[in-house]
Amino acid sequence: MGMSECESRTEGETMELQHFSHPHPLVFFKCQTVASEEVDPEAALCLGCEKPVEGWSYGCNQCEFYLHKGCAELELAPKIQHPFHPKHPLTLLPNSDRYMSGICDLCGKKFGGFVYNCSDCSFDLHINCALLQSSIAANFPNSLHPHPLFFIQNHNNEIEPHCSGCQKPISGPIYHCSDCTYTIFNLHKECAELPLEINHPYDRKHPLTLLPQPPTHPQKCSCYLCRIQWKGFVYSCSLCNFDLSLDDFLFSPPTITVASHEHPWMLVSRKMWFVCDFCGTDGDHSPYHCDTCVLFVHKNCISLPRHIMITRHSHTISLSYSLRQIQVEDWMCKICYTEVDINYGHYCCPASCCRYIAHVRCATDKAIWDGRIMLEGYDERSEEVVDEPWNLITDVVEQIRIGELMVASEIKHSYHDHNLRLTFSGKTKDDDSQCDGCTRPISTPFYSCEQCKFFLHKDCAELPKEMPHPFHKHLLTLSNSDDEYGYSQCDACGCVYQGFRYRCYEGDCSFQIDIQCMLLSDTLKHPSHEHSLFLFHDKEGTSCSACFRELPSWDVAYRCMRRCDFSLDVGCATLPLTAWYKYDRHPLILTYSDDSEPSQFYCDLCEKEREPNDWFYYCADCDNSLHLNCAIGDLPYMKLGNKLKDYSHEHLLTVVKNIWNCPPCIVCGEVCNGQALECKESECNFTVHWYCLWNLPEAFE
Repeated sequence: MGMSECESRTEGETMELQHFSHPHPLVFFKCQTVASEEVDPEAALCLGCEKPVEGWSYGCNQCEFYLHKGCAELELAPKIQHPFHPKHPLTLLPNSDRYMSGICDLCGKKFGGFVYNCSDCSFDLHINCALLQSSIAANFPNSLHPHPLFFIQNHNNEIEPHCSGCQKPISGPIYHCSDCTYTIFNLHKECAELPLEINHPYDRKHPLTLLPQPPTHPQKCSCYLCRIQWKGFVYSCSLCNFDLSLDDFLFSPPTITVASHEHPWMLVSRKMWFVCDFCGTDGDHSPYHCDTCVLFVHKNCISLPRHIMITRHSHTISLSYSLRQIQVEDWMCKICYTEVDINYGHYCCPASCCRYIAHVRCATDKAIWDGRIMLEGYDERSEEVVDEPWNLITDVVEQIRIGELMVASEIKHSYHDHNLRLTFSGKTKDDDSQCDGCTRPISTPFYSCEQCKFFLHKDCAELPKEMPHPFHKHLLTLSNSDDEYGYSQCDACGCVYQGFRYRCYEGDCSFQIDIQCMLLSDTLKHPSHEHSLFLFHDKEGTSCSACFRELPSWDVAYRCMRRCDFSLDVGCATLPLTAWYKYDRHPLILTYSDDSEPSQFYCDLCEKEREPNDWFYYCADCDNSLHLNCAIGDLPYMKLGNKLKDYSHEHLLTVVKNIWNCPPCIVCGEVCNGQALECKESECNFTVHWYCLWNLPEAFE
């Protein structure tokens, strides 16, 4: 966005402003407001509050740096003493001056604008959160939370995470704990002021006591209540082994009427065991009952949408709870790959030629479904835009005929300034040439630029602008922009890379994935295992069978469909099946087990010991064995010759590949075989391993 698109400044207003956050003067201008429910990912954002620039603002068009008038004119103290962090003063930092986590410790949102920061404690506060008025809450019971709480008015709903009591979104006045740094603790005013003891018809013998979590359910409980309510305050009777969630206590009307069902639902206010007719899982109290249809359902299942769209499937899927509505040969859930009992509710694809089916709980899992409800009769083809190109090829300059097909032999592409010509066979002048899209070695057919070393596989040039992917619940958009350091990190495999990526622009979501991982689907047949694998999200307590790394909760991974004790993280699943070694004329094959003598468990490149159960690359003809990293390098998906920056060094670093004359790493002293980073400035002239970058400042002390 440039100021040429906006109105010029007016008389009587400040013409220019020298702001502490930017080295250049900021010019006063006005931008027109465009009414839209969706935020344009390319729209200019205010660097103070990170909201779209609109109305009167200040800006530096040269640097694309913009501030709302109100944000620019805030009288912000350079240092403050804040009650949420009494240990140390907080320092005001602009966007360009920090290398921090980017998460506000009050509201939990990501940020990129102004922030008050304590560098000693890695504590951050949004500007808006730092300016909120608060006071100590008196007499809050220790039985519900061990730390003192602050009462915050929150008039403008700056703080929006879920309430730790009822698990519903925060709005209005709240209570906040400033001592809980790893898990944000906020309460609605209503939840903080609940009675500590109640009498309830579900347990007529004993009073129920308010507790911060359900004591009768173990930490890894998989019952309906724990899966739906997750965690939070409960009213509990330890004598009867009974817990009542706040959702049941506060939000359970005697009758519920919804448009998706023609009869009213009546609450059965008692403890009773039942199986929900909509989701097929059990419950232990207070179902809702339809007397006409003879159905018992959980309260949360009443509002299940009839039609939804998930990124695991290309069509809309519909809720069904009648055997007559579906005919399939097998009833295996296509998400968890266990049997679906179609006597109970399930989601299935209504398309006549499609046999997709899923459990209700699988299809509506928050990691899989984004919450969008599709209208009756929705056709996904209706969103196709006929007049716009579906990929980033902006012009076909020349075409050739191959058989009955017309193929673009010369194109213009959005991510390069020059024309690109198609090559069907042969090699490039440089054997190390890499695709600028996926950064894998170039192979035919590919497009190339005759004026510079820019290459694109034909498939990468034709990638669609937007794509759904089973790794993420939102639609992803193609981008070639790396972050401020010149590279990105894939949220699926964890590898750093350069080139194209697909990224999520939905709200605060910043999920991004490289092109190689984008090619994966929700099922996988990998040569390391005899059975097919499926994508799963519930990974607690699971380790990768290749690298033995324990899988964190936010990762996606693959598991054996037949429930063998075999799992693969995405990084291991995408390892190349072959690699090359400079002293071997044959390709090395990715190998999953080793029956050699223990004395043979050594890497032929680094000459260090190999773990007997670890995967490795092997040439049977020459008996060469290499560690994974020794074979493919530390930076296999960074383009040679590209530059990147890192906070640990003042100069740009160049991605290089050392094969024969391998210099030592300036940090660890070991030789830099394969990819490494090099500072070519005359006063530096050093090489460093990627994984030694963190310790680079120590090498100059």
